[in-house]
Amino acid sequence: MSKEHRRKVEVRPAIITVSTTRTEAEDLSGETIKTLLNEAGLSPVFYRIVPDQDEAIQQTLFEAMSEGNCIIINGGTGLTPDDRTIEAVRPLLDKEMDGFGEIFRQYSTREVGTAVILSRATAGLISGCAVFCIPGSTKAVRLAVSEIILPEIGHILSHAQKK
Repeated sequence: MSKEHRRKVEVRPAIITVSTTRTEAEDLSGETIKTLLNEAGLSPVFYRIVPDQDEAIQQTLFEAMSEGNCIIINGGTGLTPDDRTIEAVRPLLDKEMDGFGEIFRQYSTREVGTAVILSRATAGLISGCAVFCIPGSTKAVRLAVSEIILPEIGHILSHAQKK
C-alpha cells in the first residue's frame, strides 16, 4: 500500500471508560488501554470513567476532544438496556468508519465465535477527531487497540485532519 498520502500527525489519545459500577482501581480495561498506548510511545492526555448515560458520555466525549484527537471509549457497547455508548456517540459522528466494526468483529471471532454478533463496536470522526467505541472486556480492548487502532491511527488522522 502506498503511504505517499499519509502525513505525520501528532496523536493525542484520550480514554473514556463507560461503566456505572467500575472505579478507577477496578478499571482493568482502561488500564490496559493506557499500558498499550504507553508501550507505543503515546501518552494519554485524558482519562475518565462515566456512567452509562447519554448526556454524561457526550459531555465527557467533548471534554476529551478538547485535549485529544484519538478518543477510545470502552464499555457500554453491548445489547443490555443500560448499554448506551453507541446511542450517545453515533448521532455526533460526522463520518463513520464502518470498516472498524467489521474488522473488529472479524478478528473477534477467533476468541468468541458467533457470539461476536452481540458486539456493536464502531468508530468515526467528529471534527477531525477519531472516536472508537469498543467493548469493555480486557480481551476486546487489547485486540482493538493493539491490532487495529494503533496500526492505523496515524493514517486515520492524516486523512481526518487534512486541510
